[in-house]
Amino acid sequence: MYKQVNQKAWLLVLPVVVLVAFNAIIPLMTVVNYSVQETFGDNVFFWAGVDWFQQILNSPRFHDALLRQLLFSAIILAIEVPLGLIIALAMPRKGIGVSICLILMALPLLIPWNVVGAMWNIFALPEIGLLGKGLNNLGFDYNYTRQPVTAWFTTVLMDVWHWTSLVVLLCYAGLVSIPDDYYRAAKIDGASAWAVFRYIQLPKLKRVLTIAVLLRFMDSFMIYTEVKVLTGGGPGNATTFLSIDLDKMALGQFDLGPAAAMSLIYFLIILLLSWLFYTLMMRNEAQ
Repeated sequence: MYKQVNQKAWLLVLPVVVLVAFNAIIPLMTVVNYSVQETFGDNVFFWAGVDWFQQILNSPRFHDALLRQLLFSAIILAIEVPLGLIIALAMPRKGIGVSICLILMALPLLIPWNVVGAMWNIFALPEIGLLGKGLNNLGFDYNYTRQPVTAWFTTVLMDVWHWTSLVVLLCYAGLVSIPDDYYRAAKIDGASAWAVFRYIQLPKLKRVLTIAVLLRFMDSFMIYTEVKVLTGGGPGNATTFLSIDLDKMALGQFDLGPAAAMSLIYFLIILLLSWLFYTLMMRNEAQ
């Protein structure tokens, strides 16, 4: 007997499609429009072709910001993913300690990004901040407002404090989903803690770690608010990442054409690198 399909269910999806079109597709098309044209105000446009893209790709300023961005993301991944996994392994699996640990891990994620930047701005001030004044009293020359290396250290430390919890929660969810049968079999075989981690826990966490790496890479590569509030891209251009440089170009200099071209290049770089990360981490999944 033929069963008639009710297509009216698509009407429930229509509001979502309209919302996505309004929030994503239309702004994207506007950016594409600005990236290939020049404007002198009053909505008078002149065709520029790919001139803005060539200007951005040949700009030393863009190259420097891109290198800083790549270095920052590499440092963040190298610290937060192993640290998050270690913390997740150390967390209890039963009892009231589970709730306490999960709440403590979730707290940094609940704080708005601009508040995080403001908190660390005050916390790291060399004259009155607990971190800044404490390090200076211990004999360290610490001033993130004037020293590029110190500014980098503070920015990385802020991001590690803010986002390591995300990796912890993802890894912990993956660990508690592993059936107890694997651990019982390993105990019978006399497997060491390292063997359990290497042959049971780590393989079972592969998908979770892939998600964690992708999320942290994309977030760190698009970092803006925290750094904008904390250092403003300084001292000099020490912490001027791609997002900060784009902000300066679009809002500071009001160069809409180059800023639009740079935003599209920025988007394509994130898309390409995310695809590469996913492909490399999942290449043996089918085996």
